Amino acid sequence: MKITHVRTHILEAKLSQPFAYSRAWYDTRTAMLVEIETDTGLTGWGECYGPARMTAAVVQSIAPWLVGEDPLRTDVLWRMVYARLRDHGQKGLVVQGLSGIDIALWDIKGKHFGVPVHQLLGGAARNEVAGYATGLYRRKSGDALTYLPEEAAGYAAEGFRAVKLKVGFGIDEDAAATRAVREAIGPDVALMVDANHAYDAVAAIRLGRLIERYDIAWFEEPVPPEDIAGYRAVRSALTIPIAGGECEFTRFGFRDLFAAHALDIAQPDTCAAGGLSECKKIADMSEAFGIRYNPHVWGTGIAIAASLQLLAVLPSHTPTSLAPLAPMLEFDRTEHPIRQMILKQPIEHARGMVRVPEGPGLGVDVDREALARFAANDLGH
Repeated sequence: MKITHVRTHILEAKLSQPFAYSRAWYDTRTAMLVEIETDTGLTGWGECYGPARMTAAVVQSIAPWLVGEDPLRTDVLWRMVYARLRDHGQKGLVVQGLSGIDIALWDIKGKHFGVPVHQLLGGAARNEVAGYATGLYRRKSGDALTYLPEEAAGYAAEGFRAVKLKVGFGIDEDAAATRAVREAIGPDVALMVDANHAYDAVAAIRLGRLIERYDIAWFEEPVPPEDIAGYRAVRSALTIPIAGGECEFTRFGFRDLFAAHALDIAQPDTCAAGGLSECKKIADMSEAFGIRYNPHVWGTGIAIAASLQLLAVLPSHTPTSLAPLAPMLEFDRTEHPIRQMILKQPIEHARGMVRVPEGPGLGVDVDREALARFAANDLGH
């Protein structure tokens, strides 16, 4: 079996109303899918996290190196691409592009052997994963202290046992919002906060001390990803577990984070940190360091499916316990017209639980009519 074509699909859709996290407003959702064809008729799908047009350019540049190669040699191809671009792409866009390629190759591999990817990664430890609801962004209109708790209570009513609140809008405002959300969801639903690295260590520690009383499950990206010393300072100062890593790349980047004891919870994005090949290595290393692994997921159904395949094989956070604590799936609840529409069978939750796809490869089928409908019309693919 040989690779014959590598294609990119840049997708975008306008939102009905914009929403904000701590550093920017969204009024459009984008996605960049990778399609790899083989001479046997098998096609694999992957997704790249990051700026869609930039990751597409990376994948298009790598494509000629892949044509004619055996797609089953996932580790060999990963190392070949990484080595050829090592001088320029140890982090960032190059690795994001490589991630989408790698996921598509695993999709082909699963389809070739007629099994879900998780079987090839070592076998499933679970067939469903608890999702936590990511939402609670800021809106252009309305009072955040009214709409945030209402939104959070809605997620709890749907059956989610954990929700994540966006912070980073000022310490006092964040503390008030955290209190309002905690009061709305009650004591039995886990509450995480995510600053998207809006603060320095001094501000993050001050916020953390104000919200510790609200039983925060983790404080995500309290400081910029480059500030490992800041991560350590925040972690030392607070009782709240510290999470991060969606802006880190490859086993080499996570090795340094883990060795620095900067995190309690690692959050590699499967579509950014190096794909399934690399994220399985990061997960194994995470287990060796005693650090929890809960992947960052912010994409379409392809990203969700790839993350579920990995989550299926991850060990529990408490491996010797009779009541193991399993890793969770980040389940984005914000508006994203593309997310489920590109799948012939959407990935849904049932009372906050999400089943791992059991079909061959990633276990999902792409709707090409939806690809055409959401295709960005200012660039060819």
